[in-house]
Amino acid sequence: MNRNVSYVIAAGLAFAAAPAGAQSFATENPVLRRIWEEGTRNSQLERLGQALSDSIGPRLTASPGIRAGNQWLIDTYRSWGITARNEQYGTFRGWRRGYSHADLVQPRVRSLEGTMLAWSPGTNGPVTAPVVALPDFADQAAFEAWLPSIRGKLVAISMPQPTCRPDDNWKQFATDSSFARMKDARTAATAAWTARIQRTGVAARDLAPRLEQAGAAGVLTSLWSGGWGVDRIFNARTHQVPTFDLSCEDYGLVYRLAEHHQGPVVRLDAQSEELGELPVFNTIAEIRGSQKPNEYIVLSAHFDSWDGSSGSTDNGTGTITMMEALRILRTVYPNPKRTIVVGHWSGEEQGLNGSRAYVKDHPAVVNGLQALFNQDNGTGRVTSISMQGLTGAAGFMGKWLALVPSEIGKQITLDNPGVPSTGGSDYASFICAGAPAFGLSSLSWDYGAYTWHTTRDTYDKIVWDDVRNNAVLTAMLVYLASEEPQRVPRDRRTVFPVNTQTGQPFSWPACTDAARTTSQSTRM
Repeated sequence: MNRNVSYVIAAGLAFAAAPAGAQSFATENPVLRRIWEEGTRNSQLERLGQALSDSIGPRLTASPGIRAGNQWLIDTYRSWGITARNEQYGTFRGWRRGYSHADLVQPRVRSLEGTMLAWSPGTNGPVTAPVVALPDFADQAAFEAWLPSIRGKLVAISMPQPTCRPDDNWKQFATDSSFARMKDARTAATAAWTARIQRTGVAARDLAPRLEQAGAAGVLTSLWSGGWGVDRIFNARTHQVPTFDLSCEDYGLVYRLAEHHQGPVVRLDAQSEELGELPVFNTIAEIRGSQKPNEYIVLSAHFDSWDGSSGSTDNGTGTITMMEALRILRTVYPNPKRTIVVGHWSGEEQGLNGSRAYVKDHPAVVNGLQALFNQDNGTGRVTSISMQGLTGAAGFMGKWLALVPSEIGKQITLDNPGVPSTGGSDYASFICAGAPAFGLSSLSWDYGAYTWHTTRDTYDKIVWDDVRNNAVLTAMLVYLASEEPQRVPRDRRTVFPVNTQTGQPFSWPACTDAARTTSQSTRM
């Protein structure tokens, strides 16, 4: 694929030699100096992160957790003297998670690591049942003939991994030939499993409901992330019986017992509660502009999460980055020229629904947008910003970044002009309309393998030095964008590189309407 031109922002401001977080800051701009001092000496990030991760916890859309979180956001902003409100954009399927336990009881006893998936039914008391593995059928007729045999049984429907060791562990210790054989075997097994599902005649997403309809007592799955001891937790497809995800290791154990006819019996005990179609909200905080109140800077981060863990880096870190940035600005820059808005979006994990609804409902903000800064890829410090296909944006972003401390700015690369995002995070809801919306892309910290939508996305994974970096950077960019005399231009690139996945050139994406009810969602 053709790469867009990139360049690194040069160092802007000098620091005396001192430990990180305590540098002597020399600049002629007193506001930038105060932002640095407030963000490093009086940071509230760890307090905010602990409350959000540990006390509020996961924030599944339309769950009691996100509703408590919405109120926490409002209470926190108001304690800082900042106006905040909850803005309903639709309704969604309400669900409350209770406890969930899984135990192997035959042929031996072992407590299994696992949890029911989001929106799964509970068990209405413990359910003890034998486990069967999905067989390799000759065709759909064989699958249909097999279905009556699963009544009252738990059905394992995921491919068992040949190894639960991450690839980097194999690469470190295995011989080259051994590593290659493992990868070849895994590739072949994955292809064979895909063919196995296809021969049932049922689409993969519809398999669990079909087993439920046939009388299965429950469904067992495993979605390994590729990291040590980490699974991804999404939503169940069943409506009457539980769907449990088991860890890579324990799923493999149960599957092998079933495959070798060694009589595995598993006991599930889970509670959940369907709450009906409930209102869902974006939480919006605002500092009104003193000179250009109808022009806007938006700080953007989705607030919802999956609920396999605490949602600490997806997207607790983005949430508290934007909160802290606004707190800093309220302290040192209380009368901005342009209106500063923070959007804490709901329903991002179900298709950017909260931000897409906001774009539709607030055309004045979209039309008056000077810049939007979105953060949603873990705990790492920001290292790159794409101009999202806006050909005139880099001159402004480059000028602003040249004024931030070299400690922050020297690591940041601009992708110019870049390609507009079609999804993935909430800035895509704005850039499709041609508004200047930018994602603050961060260092990995193995986000994809260990904390993105996983059972391990917890408070301890937050890297506080990097998040402080991001909060200070965001506050500075907002200040500089607010003070900028000119509007950021919206000129779009007209020549696009080829998308290697489709073989066709990229194009400017069309905006997509939000799903404002569960029935409108294609992801449930």
